[in-house]
Amino acid sequence: MATPILGCARSRVAVGPGLSEAEAHRPVMLRGTFWLLLLLLPLHPPGTQGHRGATSPGQEAEEQAPWPSIQLLQEQLMTVESLSRRYWTSFSCTVWPDHCEDQEVPTPPLGWSLPVWGQRALESFTEWFCSFQDCCADGGDCRIYNNFTGLESDLRVRLHGQHLASKLVLRAVRGYLETPQVDKALALSFHGWSGTGKNFVARMLAENLYRDGIRSDCVKMFISTFHFPHAKHVDMYKEELRWQVQETRRRCHQSMFIFDEVEKLHPELLELLGPHLEPRVPKAQGMEPPRTIFLFLSNLGGSIISEEVLSLLKAGWSREEITMQHLETPLQAEIMKSTDSGFGSSRLVKENLIDIFVPFLPLEYCHVRLCVQDAFLSQDLPYTEEALDEIAKMMTYVPEGERRFSSQGCKSISQRINLFLP
Repeated sequence: MATPILGCARSRVAVGPGLSEAEAHRPVMLRGTFWLLLLLLPLHPPGTQGHRGATSPGQEAEEQAPWPSIQLLQEQLMTVESLSRRYWTSFSCTVWPDHCEDQEVPTPPLGWSLPVWGQRALESFTEWFCSFQDCCADGGDCRIYNNFTGLESDLRVRLHGQHLASKLVLRAVRGYLETPQVDKALALSFHGWSGTGKNFVARMLAENLYRDGIRSDCVKMFISTFHFPHAKHVDMYKEELRWQVQETRRRCHQSMFIFDEVEKLHPELLELLGPHLEPRVPKAQGMEPPRTIFLFLSNLGGSIISEEVLSLLKAGWSREEITMQHLETPLQAEIMKSTDSGFGSSRLVKENLIDIFVPFLPLEYCHVRLCVQDAFLSQDLPYTEEALDEIAKMMTYVPEGERRFSSQGCKSISQRINLFLP
């Protein structure tokens, strides 16, 4: 069997077993049970002693008394009660700010203020509480994460051989979500061979933009052959899809919809999505419309992308020198002339409702080898350089005679690793 052509770096520094740089950027939430218990500890007002406080010269008998006087105990209880009210008011106003805009925080007696440790404990407990409730310390939606630092790191470290897709996706998504006013949904269409990273990038976006990732209430993923398999039920599918999109956008100020195998989606379902991608005017002055991201994943155009990349490599271009100017026109032409799919003839493409067609380049041997290494690390398994080479060489490479690109990309890597385990 001929050895595939080698053409890029053979290794990459590992971040750690199963740990990406993006995860390193994510905030660690303290579980507030310990801090909550601290909030309940009795506090002493300023200027007073504890139960072993000083006594007057004639009170030697009381010096060893284990408990403070009744009057002092009452004062302490009043102070604790007042502080408890302040803690609760501060906590509730953080979690539900709309309920206490005009509410005054009660002032405790004896000049007390929230102790530093108590304020920190309150903040930690609030963060823990909001980790499973839809609330945030700034009054926002805790389901929305928008960790652009983590997204940039994931695209750089975990995605191999896709310099174009990395730049285009990060720039488009970040620009859209950071723009003060938007007039339409963001629509990105991912194209390339199977296993080149289209689904991988879609999941990266969900992981870094939403607290619960792909399982978030604000993220909906549809696989054409799974969710809409039968053309005879298209009317039922249309009603379900219409309700899903409208309801998700109503409940989430920022939502994301992923359509995998979009080339197999029924034309009537594609037309249903058209109005959601059109420019719109806010219903009320100053009211910001919800932000929505549509991702369309397809194998359409994979062959023309591979042909163009191979031609450029043969002409002496390096892979990283390939730009959108080389691929954009042939990719769109290939999509529009496709007779096997209604996507190219849909209004989404014809009326320019797709913002960017993102090409995913075919992967070479060195990229597949990096995928193998990532698969070992993600499972905390030891590996050798020989094992990485053996598994990478097991993949099928095309075109015949040159064996430059992996026809499956990085698919089925995890299953092949099992063959090398003791």
